[in-house]
Order: sequence, then structure tokens, then C-alpha cells
Amino acid sequence: MNVPDRMLVGRRRLMQGAAGLLGGLPLAAVLADPKLARAAAAGLQDVTIEVPGHGQAKAALALPAAESAPAVMLIHEWWGLNDQIKTVAAELAQLGYVALAIDLFDGKVATTPDAARAQVQGMQDEKGKAICGAWLTWLETAKVDGASRANGKLATLGWCFGGGWSLQASLVHPVDGTVIYYGRVGGTPEELKALKGPVQGHFAEKDQFITQSMVTAWTRSMDMAGQSYEVFWYDADHAFANPTGSRYDEPDARLAWGRTTEFLDHTMRSW
Repeated sequence: MNVPDRMLVGRRRLMQGAAGLLGGLPLAAVLADPKLARAAAAGLQDVTIEVPGHGQAKAALALPAAESAPAVMLIHEWWGLNDQIKTVAAELAQLGYVALAIDLFDGKVATTPDAARAQVQGMQDEKGKAICGAWLTWLETAKVDGASRANGKLATLGWCFGGGWSLQASLVHPVDGTVIYYGRVGGTPEELKALKGPVQGHFAEKDQFITQSMVTAWTRSMDMAGQSYEVFWYDADHAFANPTGSRYDEPDARLAWGRTTEFLDHTMRSW
């Protein structure tokens, strides 16, 4: 897939402000406070690329202090690219990653379940795959102010709607690691053979949407495909890692995030 080398950067804000904010508080505390999350999200750069056949695609970019680093592409929940996801990107930049939070809903952010459901139903798989593939291609050679920032190591990370797309993105454009938070999983063994790196999944035992039978069927296919994966189950409900929701489970969210960062560190920094 051809992606223009040129990127259009909107607000150019330095990450120091967001880094200072996150550096003094736990990620969960920032995510749970709309004002703090908004301040952290404001430190990201708006990025736009052209996706052949689908027009422009937008994302929010957070850069680490290092001049060259592995990259993580974040995919939002059914709400859209909101301050919560951007704040996680800022946290990942602090941890030393080029973090790109992509937008699959053309700037729309829902505030009610009905509106969020409509966004998901209006999403075309072909367009989603094209956008994910284009951004991953861009991240392989990402340049900011003319200098390369990503070192070629890539991972995807998504929650709920974005969790399913984290897997789909890694099938469209194989990456070094894939993280799924309670997202829809599936695929035949033949389809899953396209995966390049290991997969880590976080699922909730009380989830009525992403059920244990769905995940079990997927892991069976992963085994048949000879793929590497690890699955963690939590005594929690769907969206347990979202501090702004009613199902938030702080201990499990903290445990899952620790496992996520350990997985990324091992996968992206082991040569």
C-alpha cells in the first residue's frame, strides 16, 4: 500500500507538558479526571495522511524523548478517539514509544451508547482495514520535522471495538506484537497464519459480549495456526479497564496494564 511520505501536522505542541502531568500521577488517576485527561491529550500532535480510495485519515501522535523508538498504534473504543485514548498514548510516549492513536470514525466522538453503536454499525471493514494498514505503513518510516522517529518495530493495542481492530490490523499488516482488550476475536487457522508476532489478550469473565466461548474458539484456531499468544482472564465485566465507565475495576485494570507494558517491552525491545 502506497502512503504519501508527507504528513500534515496540525497543532504542534511539545510533549513536555503532558509528560510532566503524567509523571506525577498514576495513569488511572489522570484517565478518571476529565480535566487532567484533556490536558494530557492536548499535548499530542494532530497527524493526517491520505489513504488511497478513502480520503484522509486522522490520528494523534505522542513522541518519546528518544530520537528513535519502537512504535505502538492505539485503536479506540466504540466511543471514538477521545481524550482517554490520547492520554494512554501520552503514557506510552513517556515509556519510550512512538504512540499513534488513530481515528476510525472521522473525528466523531459519541457520548451515548446509541450514538456509539451507530458509529460501529456505520464502519465499513474495507475502509477500516485500509486506514489501519496505511497508518502501520506510515509508522514504519515515520518522520517528524524531517527526522525519522520510529525504528521499525511495531505493535497494535486496542480496547473493545478497537481490540477487535487491533487483531484485524495485525492481519492486514503483520506487526511484532498485538494487544487486545476485550475485543472481538476470530479467524480461521489459515487467516491467523498471517500474524507475525505474539498476541496478548485481556478478557473479562462476566463479559456478555466477548464471551469465553468466542475466545476459546479463537485460541483453538491460533493453536492450529501455530501462533504464539497469551490470554488473561479477570473476574470483571466488559470495559473493566476504562476508568470513566461504570464497570471499571481498578485492581484488574492496573494488573492488565502492567502485563501490557511488560509484553510491549519484551516484544519490542528484544532483538
